[in-house]
Amino acid sequence: MRPARVGLDARLTRQLSVGMKTYARELVARLPRVAPEFTFVPLGRGGNFGWDEQVRLPLAIARSRVELVHFLSQYVPAVVPGRFVVTIHDLIHLHFPAHFKSKVRPYYETFVRWACARAARVITDDERTVEDLVSFLGTRRSKIRVVPLGVGEAFSRAVAAHVAPRPYLLYVGNHRRHKDLATLFTAWSALPPGLNVDLYITGPDDFDGELERRSDPTRAIIALGEIRSDELASYYAGATALVHPSLREGFGLPMLEAMAAGCPVVACEDSLPRVLDSAALSFKARDVDGLRILLEQILTDQGTRERSVNLGREAAGRLSWDRCARATADVYREVLE
Repeated sequence: MRPARVGLDARLTRQLSVGMKTYARELVARLPRVAPEFTFVPLGRGGNFGWDEQVRLPLAIARSRVELVHFLSQYVPAVVPGRFVVTIHDLIHLHFPAHFKSKVRPYYETFVRWACARAARVITDDERTVEDLVSFLGTRRSKIRVVPLGVGEAFSRAVAAHVAPRPYLLYVGNHRRHKDLATLFTAWSALPPGLNVDLYITGPDDFDGELERRSDPTRAIIALGEIRSDELASYYAGATALVHPSLREGFGLPMLEAMAAGCPVVACEDSLPRVLDSAALSFKARDVDGLRILLEQILTDQGTRERSVNLGREAAGRLSWDRCARATADVYREVLE
């Protein structure tokens, strides 16, 4: 009996975030090895929306003679020739519609809702998103499967820590409004004199002079620009803590990566995935004073840092990309059987 053929939507388009691209790359690379009972057919050509997605991709699916297709993000054609599974990483756009372009919400409430209704299974990264799928999109709870993401081996290997002139806190992510960097900047600025710690953030300096206004000769906020993944492990290893103030995340890969690298994590409780919530120091959304207290604690209490490192490494050790790929293949088997 020949192995069932499974198509993988391997498109890495500009609409995908860094984390979504990482997820797609890791699954496409690992599934053939961890799930040899299937034959995998990557479908990697074309963009989102328009002719490529709505016509060329369905035709490619039909020609490939696959028995199941996995769309690795919410970008699903209106017509799919056959059964399919879709991954919805989060519904942040529906939690904070004012933070995004006006056309985004209608897209989720029509196209993404329709995709979830037609899908044989809907995969998501975290338990919290199950409730979002049910309440925002009316997805049947019985078809949702939770598969936590994984962490790359590069982050758990011993690497040389980034050498900096002063201790530093680290933020990794984009600068969209729901990331709530304002709370982080204000809490960092309120640290008492004598705690001379810099704040490093990935990405460009697009804050209209705010970084310079908040900096002084004893401590500064530094925009690192684009950081390669091999450099990122070094920054994690050298940081006093990763700080993640986001109001919401689907999974938040930087938190898992930091834990694997032995970096303590301080995060908004609403952004922590359930599988990591006991391994991080957490504060309530937009709670500047709560975050400031935790930053002081992680900067001054060696015992707190050591406990955070140990708990983080233990949590990260349970979440590999191979485990994610195998659990995803189990969803395929469930559908095909």
